[in-house]
Amino acid sequence: MKKSGRLTVVGIGPGAAEQMTFEAVRAMEESDVIIGYHVYVDLVRDMFPDKEMLSTPMRREAERCEMAIREAAAGKDVAFICSGDSGVYGMAGLLLEMTDKYEREQKAPLSQEERIEVRVIAGVTAALSGAARLGAPLIHDFAVISLSDLMTPRSLIEKRLRAAGEADFAVVIYNPSSRKRADYLARACDILLESRSPDTVCGTVRSIGREGETKEICTLKELRNRQVDMFTTVFIGNSSTRRIGGRMVTLRGYEAERE
Repeated sequence: MKKSGRLTVVGIGPGAAEQMTFEAVRAMEESDVIIGYHVYVDLVRDMFPDKEMLSTPMRREAERCEMAIREAAAGKDVAFICSGDSGVYGMAGLLLEMTDKYEREQKAPLSQEERIEVRVIAGVTAALSGAARLGAPLIHDFAVISLSDLMTPRSLIEKRLRAAGEADFAVVIYNPSSRKRADYLARACDILLESRSPDTVCGTVRSIGREGETKEICTLKELRNRQVDMFTTVFIGNSSTRRIGGRMVTLRGYEAERE
């Protein structure tokens, strides 16, 4: 009977060592092999020079999962890394699904020792790390919406944007633009402008926690005409978001308690 290794899905946050959790670093230290999208593997390569590193390019997500499952089934402890949090637009869901499918497809039921133990370790997602750069825009209820229509129909994305706008959520936008989606952020702003003021405080952060990081605070009207890319996270305030001391701050209501 061959004992399977452990498969740990690790959120590495923006990628710098000081922005990872102790648990995430420990999981990589204890692993035999680190697997991920090649950009993320390069972020941790210098931290773990003695580790075996395996990677694939973008759009090869299922292949990466198969690679990780294969290595774990062979008895290795695998750290499968994702930027931000692996459960927020990350790979945790697909990996859990594919691991379960792999085990069900085996010719004979697997013993406890043969089954692959999967752990999921949280990381700091861009909504949180970007918000910290801007100030405190997510103090109250907020929604996180990706504008990527690769796996979600554009009509559903727009429905979610409209609902978030009407409910007065602060909104965090992931994947705001690409070469094929150059006008998606402008369209998202138009939808939100249906229910909120053009002067709504907004912010953008690009390359959070990495070399060349930039940030800006602007209005919703100004944001509509901004050129952004896939490395940018966009923050759109709600009706109580203010610009305070050069920061983006959403008021939660404490000021009313003091009156």
